[in-house]
Amino acid sequence: MELENNTYEIYYDEDTDFLEVSFGESTNEGTTEEVEPGVFVTRDIKKRTITDIGIVAFKTRANMLTRILKKFNMSLPLKIDIPN
Repeated sequence: MELENNTYEIYYDEDTDFLEVSFGESTNEGTTEEVEPGVFVTRDIKKRTITDIGIVAFKTRANMLTRILKKFNMSLPLKIDIPN
């Protein structure tokens, strides 16, 4: 049984209002798809695991992260809020 890697990296660019959450180690070979308008999911090609989730216009759609995590049966051990 493979143990879950509980390493998270969160990047937010205030100028472009883009949030990216990375899970575990980055992948050398990944594929990214836009699963909803402005929401991008990157998966490791070999393992098919999600390595990154990116959200454009995050300030106005902060609740989107929780919804996307639930959609893929994932979670974070913290809550992310952006002040208005």
